[in-house]
Amino acid sequence: MIKISPSVLACDFASFGNEINKVTSCGAEYVHIDVMDGHFVPNISFGIPVVEAARRITDAVLDVHLMISEPERYVEAFAKAGADIITFHYEATNRPGELASRIRSLGVKAGISVKPATPVSVLEPLLKSVDLILIMTVEPGFGGQKLNESCIEKVREIKKMCDMYSCSPEIEVDGGVTPDNAGVLISAGANVIVAGSAVFKSSDIPGTIKALKGDL
Repeated sequence: MIKISPSVLACDFASFGNEINKVTSCGAEYVHIDVMDGHFVPNISFGIPVVEAARRITDAVLDVHLMISEPERYVEAFAKAGADIITFHYEATNRPGELASRIRSLGVKAGISVKPATPVSVLEPLLKSVDLILIMTVEPGFGGQKLNESCIEKVREIKKMCDMYSCSPEIEVDGGVTPDNAGVLISAGANVIVAGSAVFKSSDIPGTIKALKGDL
């Protein structure tokens, strides 16, 4: 099953609740919340209060992506705020396996992400320790970028690696995904599609979500 996780980074924050309800009522299973600290990535977005607000608004899965330094310091707070999935960056911690176990111990699914320049081979020892693997298809930090097509091969690689080890974490892609290129990412092995502008700026959100899933 292909799942859509619209990134609220692209929503109209003057109507935050309505924006989330709009995309979930149109078929989005997840709500993607990009947390950026201005240190790990060169942008600042939002934090725990936004996750708390989203939790009050929706029963959809809150897919929280921590693009922050020292994620260990904050996972308990995000779990308490209502995150269902907490994804941290491999590049942001020295003990990714321990952090994944800690997140799971909080009753939350653990995800791990890699930037475009990081080879997916670094994730091989962690495949059975996480519930989701997020392949960034742009350099993280800003929405609206064009998909880096070289990252499509990374999706194929991680899918092949998961099959080899008989494990099945969700494979998520984030960055420049549109109805025009989602199909090749799904064919490569992705089953969770993050899309911000493509969904929230669409004049036909139900149609766009179906197109991202390959249902049209």
